[in-house]
Amino acid sequence: MIELTVILEAAWDLTVSKIGAAFAASICLLGASFSISKIGVTALEAIARQPEAAGDVRSNLIVAAALIEGVAFFAIVVCLLVLFM
Repeated sequence: MIELTVILEAAWDLTVSKIGAAFAASICLLGASFSISKIGVTALEAIARQPEAAGDVRSNLIVAAALIEGVAFFAIVVCLLVLFM
């Protein structure tokens, strides 16, 4: 009987870790999508106010979005490692 409770506790911990990994990945993706959209809105406002600075604003937009996307990808990889390890 003791072995069965140990197995059930291990299965419960595994299920909770899978739910936690999925929740963490979804929170990370929501945060990344919100921040990239906020950067896009701000860049469009900046280009509308100063059209001659469009090239600089666009390059900064691309760099910032790439950095945020990299962090989001890293967080998803960490969540997948928690899920499958």
